[in-house]
Amino acid sequence: MSGCLYIVSTPIGNLEDITLRALRILKSADFIAVEDTRHSVKLLNYYEISRPMISYWREKEKVKSKVIIDKLNAGHTVALITDAGTPGISDPGEVLIKDAIKEGIEIFPIPGAASSIAALSVSGLSTRRFTFVGFLSPKTLQRKKDLESLRLERHTLVFYESPHRILNFLDDLLEVFGNRQIALCHELTKLHEDTKRGTVSEVIEQLLDSKIAGEYVVVVEGFKEIGLSIGDALSEIGQLIEDGMRRKDAVEQIASATGISKKVLYKESIEAGNKAVENV
Repeated sequence: MSGCLYIVSTPIGNLEDITLRALRILKSADFIAVEDTRHSVKLLNYYEISRPMISYWREKEKVKSKVIIDKLNAGHTVALITDAGTPGISDPGEVLIKDAIKEGIEIFPIPGAASSIAALSVSGLSTRRFTFVGFLSPKTLQRKKDLESLRLERHTLVFYESPHRILNFLDDLLEVFGNRQIALCHELTKLHEDTKRGTVSEVIEQLLDSKIAGEYVVVVEGFKEIGLSIGDALSEIGQLIEDGMRRKDAVEQIASATGISKKVLYKESIEAGNKAVENV
């Protein structure tokens, strides 16, 4: 009989942000699969937990996944953790989880701290609906393209970004999204925790006057309908199609953002496209 895999959320900073259930699972597991033993040992030592560890850091995740699956198939219980937060959410773990599902191994989530939710809760922006995006491409052109595809999303958006790219990210955000309201959360739950709020340009100014270090969570106000005309809407659709989006998807996105009928927009966009061809 195979063992079971526990997906255990760990603190994102403050070591006290861990559940009693998570501690019980970690203490009773046959093995603890960790992203980095040097990091995880600090948490385990703090709670006097001594269990065999298996490192599955990103470069070796596929190889180590097989090792862990073998342990599970042999009947052992494995607790999967990352350096911070929930495994598989912008962190290693996805490969192992998929492999475990293929093997028919039971998987149980042990929820806990999440920087995306923590940042959203203190952002001051709408929490009714939100889209978690995580990290975008480190390459400027691709990052701008990704932002362009999200520009008309009306839900609050949550991004992750590293310290050496945060200013470039905010510059691109200002260029593509305009000067929206955002919250920039830094070192959440840690000693130097900080949240900057304001427009993108205001937050950039605040950031330039502070020390840039550690990972950031950027919570961004969703797109607000500004009463686009049919002509403006068709122009937006044309730009999305030019960027590689299918006409149907482009129409749906703009219709959702503007409130204009999808049927009308689709018909008008086809006609506009035909006219453009005729004029060539």
